[in-house]
This record gives sequence, C-alpha cells and structure tokens, in this order.
Amino acid sequence: MLKQIEGSHAMAEAIALCRPEVICAYPITPQTHIVEGLGELVKSGELENCEFINVESEFAALSVAIGASAAGARAYTATASQGLLFMAEAVYNAAGLGLPIVMTLGNRAIGAPINIWNDHSDAMSMRDAGWIQLFAETNQEAVDLHILAFRLAEELSMPVMVCVDGFILTHAFERIDIPEQAQVDAFLPPYDPVQVLDPENPASIGAMVGPEAFTEVRFLAHYKQRQALRLIPAFSAELGKIFGRATGGLLRTYRIEDAETVVVAMGSICGTIKDTVDEMREDGVKIGVVCLVSFRPFPVEALGEVLAEAKDVVVVEKSIAVGVGGALADNIEGALRNLEKRPRLHSAIAGLGGRPIPRDSLRRLFETAVTDPWEGPHFLDLNDRVVGREIHRVRKVRRSGSTAENILRQLALTSQLPQD
Repeated sequence: MLKQIEGSHAMAEAIALCRPEVICAYPITPQTHIVEGLGELVKSGELENCEFINVESEFAALSVAIGASAAGARAYTATASQGLLFMAEAVYNAAGLGLPIVMTLGNRAIGAPINIWNDHSDAMSMRDAGWIQLFAETNQEAVDLHILAFRLAEELSMPVMVCVDGFILTHAFERIDIPEQAQVDAFLPPYDPVQVLDPENPASIGAMVGPEAFTEVRFLAHYKQRQALRLIPAFSAELGKIFGRATGGLLRTYRIEDAETVVVAMGSICGTIKDTVDEMREDGVKIGVVCLVSFRPFPVEALGEVLAEAKDVVVVEKSIAVGVGGALADNIEGALRNLEKRPRLHSAIAGLGGRPIPRDSLRRLFETAVTDPWEGPHFLDLNDRVVGREIHRVRKVRRSGSTAENILRQLALTSQLPQD
C-alpha cells in the first residue's frame, strides 16, 4: 500500500508486520519516532500479542531484548550514537549468545564534541561485534531490510542491525510502499527459536568458556556470518518476488558496465552520488557506482567481481578510523588485493557530523582521483585555513584550550571578516 509517510513511521509499520513479541524502547534521537510509532501500534491494538517495555537506558533496552530472545520471544529494539556505545557490552553479548535480535540503528555521529547529526561513526564502532550490519539507501529499502532482517536473524540465530541514516531517512516524508500482512507472512515464518530457556528442558546460556573452546566458539560465529553471504542474496530475491521490486542483496550497481571509475559508498549518500554520476555521464565520463548493503559480513568476492574492470575506485564514507583512515576503504582494499588488474584505490571521508555533501564537491573529487590521485584519506571540503590556524595555535600556546571550541570561535570570527 502506497503511503505518504515519515521514514521512521514506515519502518515502525514494517517492523509491526513482522509480529515482534517484545519491543524494548528507550528514546534517543534520531530513532525515537520508530519506537514511538511501534508504541502507538501496540496501544491501539493493531500490533497484537506484543509487550512494549519502556526501559531506563539503552543498556537496559538491549539487555531486556537479550532476555526476551533467550526466553523464546521475537525481540526488537532501536538505538543511535551514544546509545549504541552505552549498550556496547550487551551488543557483544547478543552476538556471542547467538540470539536473533533485530535492532535499528539511526546512524548519528559520536561525541565529543556533541553532535546529533548523521554519519556512520556509531555503526563502525561495533563493526566487529558479531552483528550482521545492513545499510539502507532509501526509506523504501529500510522498510524491506527490516523484514529481511528478521528472516535472516532467525535462520542463522544471530542478531542483525539495520542501519538507516539519521534525519536524512528517519525524518523524511515521502511515498513508500508498505507491504500487506499477507505478503510479510508469506516471507517470514512464525518464530521457531534455535535455543530457548525451557524449564522442562534446562540448559545454560552464556556460561563461562575457557581457552579450550573459545576459539571454536568464535570460529562458528564467523562461519555463520559467512553463511549470510549466501542467504542475503537468496532471501532478497525471494522477498523481491513477493513484493514485486528489487530489494536488499549484498550490493547494488549503477552504470558500471563500461565504467573506468567506480565509486563505492553506503547509505543515503548513494543517491547523491548517482545524480553526480548521471551529470558526468552526460559529459562522456565513464563512471559508475556500487552501493554496499551488507557491510558485515563484508562481500569480498562479490565486490571484487564488480570492481575487476575498473581503473580507479573512489571510496566515499561517512566515518573516520582516527589514525588509520577509512574503515570502509580498508575493507575494500582487501577485496581488491587478489584482482589480476588491481585498480587504484582512493579514500575520501565525507559528511562527518552531518556536513552537506554537494554534487559539485563530489564531481571535483571524482575528477581529481583520475588526474591527481592522493595518498591516504582525503577529507572532502576540509577547511584548510581553520585547520592550519588551530595547528599553529597548539604548537605556540601551551594551554591552547579545546580544539572544538577553538574551531567554532575561528569560524564565527571568519564569518565577520572580508573573504578572499
């Protein structure tokens, strides 16, 4: 059913169609509207046989979901940014216990300094926690990925994180096709847990494991993630047949058939990159896009196949591994390592803390990658003047103060001065 609806409420309706039995809710911008929408559906009776639990913290939200899932309930929660960090111990526990919890992550920057706008810092902080991580480009895809996530989580008995760009997707109103209950039921079978706490069949969950078995436990978690590389395309194809539209998959390509330059990115920025590619194609530039859906597990083979003929690969990512560069670029470099003709890899950090990513800036970036490639990560639209002044200050003044406040002060002063 087509609806003009906010992205968060569309996701809430899709999650409700998956018939969760326990929803653990704690508000943190920008995911709050999702759990609020689910709360309204439970209260109105549209979502039946579901316990909506208001908890006192993000850590409690996932902890309650862990308990509910271990008891045999289909469990869901959501968080963002600092909330994900607060529940970090529980994030690892959920994966280590092999519990099929689905969690929405409304992607948002991590402080300090405080910032509530979108980037992918939060998801990257938990990239090795053992969760499957799926990134949505659009709100329509976010709807579909949540339904896919429940099927995938329960098939593998492992948690799935659906990552949606905060504000850009969560708060955007647009026309979205919400599936019917019968369609979701045709795809998602009733929950039949692999492991469950049953008084008639006592078992330990989360017991102490020493050196004699810990490696094997971790190997099997890795093995299940590798299984997901096969299941994600298969389930996406099945879901696409039911819904009548392409959805999910490990990755999607756009205009790469003869592309000499291929851009790789995740999330909503792919839409802006596609617009930029269309403009450059009109000018005869052979360029295309690969939009990653699955970041964990990372689709090394699938990515290598679509990048095999490229001369240049430009990675645009909305996070920074401080002291290293781009986490996504680092993973992509591994995918290119065994190619017979290895393309040049160019890493670009963009959109941190919600900074706009204009098409003009992207076009300059893509053109520069071919004509004047750089070493290490490039920071898109970095204010070199402000950075240079702060570096100079720190070198000259012992008590130079907080970098964040100094930068803001410089920007305020610069806005009052005549520009070059």
